[in-house]
Amino acid sequence: MSVKYFAAETGTNLWRNRLMSLAAVFTVAISLSLVGSALLIKQGVSTATAEWKGNVQLLVFLQPKISPTEFTAVEDQLHQLPAVKSFSYVPRAQAYSDFRRLLANQPDLVNAVPESAVPTFLRVSLVNPAETRAVAAIFEGQPGVDTVNDNFSAINTITTVSNVAQTVILAVAIILLVSAAVLILNVIRVAIFSRRREVAVMRLVGATNSFIQIPFMLEGLVQGLIGALVATGVVIAVKSLIGYAIAHFRMHLLEGFVLTSHNLIETIVVIVIAGVVVGTLGSTIAVRRFLSA
Repeated sequence: MSVKYFAAETGTNLWRNRLMSLAAVFTVAISLSLVGSALLIKQGVSTATAEWKGNVQLLVFLQPKISPTEFTAVEDQLHQLPAVKSFSYVPRAQAYSDFRRLLANQPDLVNAVPESAVPTFLRVSLVNPAETRAVAAIFEGQPGVDTVNDNFSAINTITTVSNVAQTVILAVAIILLVSAAVLILNVIRVAIFSRRREVAVMRLVGATNSFIQIPFMLEGLVQGLIGALVATGVVIAVKSLIGYAIAHFRMHLLEGFVLTSHNLIETIVVIVIAGVVVGTLGSTIAVRRFLSA
C-alpha cells in the first residue's frame, strides 16, 4: 500500500466534495467549541467554588440593646464550639464604613441610612463550611442576637446554576457532535457514490476492502481533525476573553475563577481526540455500509 496514493486520493475526495466537507468541518468545530468551553467553565467553577467555600463566614448580628452578660454568653459559646475557627467583633463605626463601601453604587440608600441604624455583629469563620447551617441554628433566637446570616446559600445557588448551565451546554454539544458524525457519514456516502464505478472496478481486479476503505476513512479523519483545530483556537480565545474580563472589569466575585495552562492543555487534548473519533467513526460506518450492500 502506498502512503502517497492514499494521501492523493484523500485530497481528491475532499476537493470534489469541498462544500459538504466544509459544512462537516464547521459542524464539528462548533460542537467541539461548545464542548471545550463547557469543560473550561467546569474547571474554573470547581476552582472558584473551592475558594468561595473556604471564605464562607457567619455574621451574627447583635441587638442594639444587648446586655454585657448576653454578649459574654455569645462569645463564650463561640469559644467552646469546635466548628468555629475564629471570630471577631465588628463595632458600629466599622460596620457602617463597610456598609458604605459595599453599597457605594447605591448612594440614595447609603445616604438614607444613618450610622446608628447599622447593627454591630460578630464575624465568624468556620472550620468546615458544610456546618454553616448547624452553627447558625445555635445562635438564632438566642438572647441578644438579632439575626444570623451566611453566604453559603448564595454560593450553593451560584454553583447549582452553573452546573445546570454546564449540563445544558454539554447536552447541546453532544447533539451537535452526533449531527457532525451523521453529516460526515453522508459526505463520505456521496463521495463513494460518485466513484461507485471506480470502486466496482477495483473490487473486480481484486482490491481488498481495506484498500478501498482507507482513503474514505482518512477523509473523515481529516474533516474531524480540522474541525478540532478550529475549535482549539476558539477555546484558547474563550480562555483569554474570560481572563481579560475578570482582570479589566473588576469582577471580584470571579477572582477565584482561575484557568491554568494545565486546564487548557487537558481541554485541547479532549477536543482533538473527540474530533478524530467523530470523523473516523462517521466515515467508517458509511464506507462499511456501502461495501456490504
